[in-house]
Amino acid sequence: MKAEEIKSLFIQFESTAYEIEGVECWSARSLQTILGYNKWENFEKVIQKAKITCKNAGETAVDHFPDVRKMVP
Repeated sequence: MKAEEIKSLFIQFESTAYEIEGVECWSARSLQTILGYNKWENFEKVIQKAKITCKNAGETAVDHFPDVRKMVP
């Protein structure tokens, strides 16, 4: 990956971050687009694999991947 691409992705990641109770967070729905996934179903598979990897590394997945749902008004 070229340095320009990395810088662009970094800027996009940082621009979608927000803070909850002093903790920096990202919405998977925002990251989906940045990472080039057009369908939520495809990106959700990647998230599930990341949760398994987190668990295999001895971490508690819910500490790093809290399930949050958007409410429809």
